Amino acid sequence: MSSLLITGGAGFIGANFVHYWRRSHPDDSMVVLDALTYAGNPENLAGLEGQEGFRLVKGDIRGFDLVVSLMRDHDIDTIVHFAAESHVDRSIHGPDEFIDTNVVGTHQLLKAAKEMWLSGSGRPHRFHHVSTDEVYGSLAPDDPAFTEDTPYAPNSPYAASKAASDHLVRAYHHTYGLETTISNCSNNYGPYQFPEKLIPLMLINILNNKPLPVYGKGLNIRDWIHVEDHCRGLELVLEKGAVGEVYNLGGNSEKRNIEVVKTICSSMDDLFARDKDLAKRCPDAPPAQGEPSETLIAFVSDRAGHDFRYAINSLKSSRQLGFLPEINFEEGLAATIAWYLDNESWWRRVMDGSYRDWLSIQYGSLD
Repeated sequence: MSSLLITGGAGFIGANFVHYWRRSHPDDSMVVLDALTYAGNPENLAGLEGQEGFRLVKGDIRGFDLVVSLMRDHDIDTIVHFAAESHVDRSIHGPDEFIDTNVVGTHQLLKAAKEMWLSGSGRPHRFHHVSTDEVYGSLAPDDPAFTEDTPYAPNSPYAASKAASDHLVRAYHHTYGLETTISNCSNNYGPYQFPEKLIPLMLINILNNKPLPVYGKGLNIRDWIHVEDHCRGLELVLEKGAVGEVYNLGGNSEKRNIEVVKTICSSMDDLFARDKDLAKRCPDAPPAQGEPSETLIAFVSDRAGHDFRYAINSLKSSRQLGFLPEINFEEGLAATIAWYLDNESWWRRVMDGSYRDWLSIQYGSLD
């Protein structure tokens, strides 16, 4: 049995991991530490609060004393660190918060872990840091995919803040002997994703008859991994990963942004054609009015410093850990769309004033 501290566990990937771990390791105890800002939502952990061996704590990872007390009180032996500001556009408009949370926050966690595990109990432990493929920079169309040995070349404030936190984790292992691992993953999608990211934004805008903003010509390429596959990969890193190592977790599913958007559009058109009740629920959606969803696509000025392509080579994780993504993009996207349609009350509640204000800043001319 293990006792986990999961930072950012009320956010998108973190919450999916908490549910996954609870199903797979029901005897382990979990403490979720989350600041519950705009993207952290206690509803994402519905059904867990009140269960024995589970606790949600509202708090900041930058609070050294808080982290130390949680580790001491709950006899923590594993930290899984998701907590981060993660939206590139937000980092361009306001980078300070990304430095504070992603760099300073990670450092405070590392200090607390060092205090408790190296200066204190000396027990076997693991500090796992969840990172991103964006730390590697951008690829040309024919470049080989990122490996764990690809030099870092971050191009956005978000990517730079994650690269800095990766380096801090590595330094605490090599300097102090903290037992760490790092994983770098490709674009996640699935349930509970906040509607500022591409897939839920496009889906919800179709339902509300809002423009589908696509940067440039939509030719940028991303590798997509379903969040369930990501959680499965993290489990393998925690169980089989070698201390001090880095593991890439990819979905083997490269898609141009415009391809993803058009797939969502066609999927929505098909769903409205098959389910007449959808038109009653969402009468403003173009397919409810006999129009294709693609009529909403609006190409907008490209993002500053927009990376052209990300692609992950997961061969090391496959050979050493047995990791292989199990959910192909088409199946995963269909399941994701179904989840958002079945959980309309969830996404309507999370789209509060702060999100709407941000969206109006980004795409005000499209309203």
